[in-house]
Amino acid sequence: MSPPGRLNATTSTVHASQAIVAPPASVWGVIEDPHHLPRWWPGVTRVESVQDERWTQVYLTKRGRPVRFDFRLVAAEPPRRLLWEQEIAGTPLERVLGESLIEILLEPDGAGTRVTIAQQQKLKGYSRAGRLILRSGTAAQLREALDGLARVCA
Repeated sequence: MSPPGRLNATTSTVHASQAIVAPPASVWGVIEDPHHLPRWWPGVTRVESVQDERWTQVYLTKRGRPVRFDFRLVAAEPPRRLLWEQEIAGTPLERVLGESLIEILLEPDGAGTRVTIAQQQKLKGYSRAGRLILRSGTAAQLREALDGLARVCA
């Protein structure tokens, strides 16, 4: 995962990959537009405030309360790579999470596209003890995102 210099030994990175039966241009058209996230990213009910390479993803808690997470586009290399960063400073997550990056890579794969999603998270303080639980949950989320993307692009 790039850009260079962003990684260090205290981060946890999880990867998931899947072949999708759609050409890279079609997949790119879905992943490059944050408005499509509710269609394929797990738990996102809507996207708000999309502007200047920033957006807010809205999730609902089990009790139906909206929770908002802000993201910004760090890098885009059409039609093969996107890198998003969750904006953590000033949020309740700041106590436990130092960084959260999501990278999506597209590679031609026969008549379709191989999509790889990687999420890198840097935990803070005592929260580092939960790294294995975080990795397991993140892996499940990435697999669900790939299944959603395959469904939307089919």
